[in-house]
Formats: sequence, structure tokens, C-alpha cells
Amino acid sequence: MFPLPGGIGLSHLCAYEWEAADGVCGGSPHLHLACTEAYVVTGGRGAVQTLDVDGYRETELEPGVVAWFAPGTVHRMVQRDDLRITVLMQNSGLPEAGDAVFTFPPPVLADADAYAEAAAMPADDDAARRRRDLAVEGYLPIRDALVAGDPGPLRDFHRAAVALVAPKVEAWLPRWRAGALAAAELTGEHLRALANGDASHLEHSGVRVAGPFEEDGYGMCGRRTEYRIDM
Repeated sequence: MFPLPGGIGLSHLCAYEWEAADGVCGGSPHLHLACTEAYVVTGGRGAVQTLDVDGYRETELEPGVVAWFAPGTVHRMVQRDDLRITVLMQNSGLPEAGDAVFTFPPPVLADADAYAEAAAMPADDDAARRRRDLAVEGYLPIRDALVAGDPGPLRDFHRAAVALVAPKVEAWLPRWRAGALAAAELTGEHLRALANGDASHLEHSGVRVAGPFEEDGYGMCGRRTEYRIDM
């Protein structure tokens, strides 16, 4: 089965409804280090809070809106009224391998074992909520500093996140080569075939269908249903 275009990962999210320490209901703030992520809003209403070196922003989410964030953008999905989104994730497989890093407090980020324990996949609502609350605890000081015009804490978080994942990058390369890179190279092959008048690749056309996993999991921003898409 051929992959989705560009090696994209696909999932659905229903935003967490739990109230955090700042009175906001929503998910666990985090960033990606090598992957751009997109939200396609399919139902309900909410927002996404983002942090980058230019400051803090809150973007309203409603059906029809598409919002995306480049690597390094801290994002937190906010629930208002049954918010539901489809997530398109660049480099499918890398986020699951550790490309995503939560905004845990600095002492947790500085200890790889402590971070791994805090970031582990939750087994139930209570564990998912604890993980979310710890991420919010580290997120709020970064946000407040940005609002005050100080990007220093965000840059500190960037450096801590890179230090956490650097040992994993070598293991990511095969995933990238088999996914996004292979998809791009396949396009190159098709273009060369077309330039030579070769139509043989068109004989491999057809529709492929993938259904979601039956069970919902605990994503970073909400309850997650992932699609099983074979390469």
C-alpha cells in the first residue's frame, strides 16, 4: 500500500475537557523538533495557544479552520465546545519515536530518566491528567516571560528539548528515509518517467482505504484515534 502524500501521519483528536491550574481546559503543551503539525478543525470550537520567539498567540479554532505550526512552536489545544480536529503530521513515525517534547519544568527536562517516566503513555484519565498538569506547570512561566517580552525561557526550553532527543536521532533516520524521503524520491521517479514518455507507473493506480484504530488513546492534546496506514 502506498503511503499518504509525503509520508504524512493522520489521526483524530477530541480535546481534553479537564481544567488546568490556570483555569483553561485543554491539552498538554509541547513542541516538535523536526516535524510540522497541522490541525484541520472538523467540529466544535476552541483555540490553540502557541509560543515562539516572537511571542504568545491564541488562535481561534472552528470548523473549516486549518492551523499549522513549524518545529519549535510550543502549542496547547484549548477546549471550549466539543472541539474535534483531524491532525496531519509531517514525517509520520517521528513524533511517536520522541520528536515531541512536553514543556515539563526544567528539573524534569534536565533528567532523561525523569522525563521518560513523566512522558510515558498514560494508562488512564488520571495519569493523562497528571502528565498534562506537569506540562502546564512548565509552560506557564515560559508564556508569561514571552508576554513580558523575554524569549529567554523559551530558548532555554528549546536547548533542553534538543539535549533530550539528540541521542535518539540516529534511530530516527531509517524512519525518515522509509517515509517522507521515500515519498519525495518516488515523485522524482515519476517525473523522470513522464519526461521520458514512460506511463508504466500509472498501472499501479487505485484507491486505498484505511480505517482508524478501534480504541482511543491518550494523545498530547486530547483523546486520540490514530489511522493504521501501512507503508
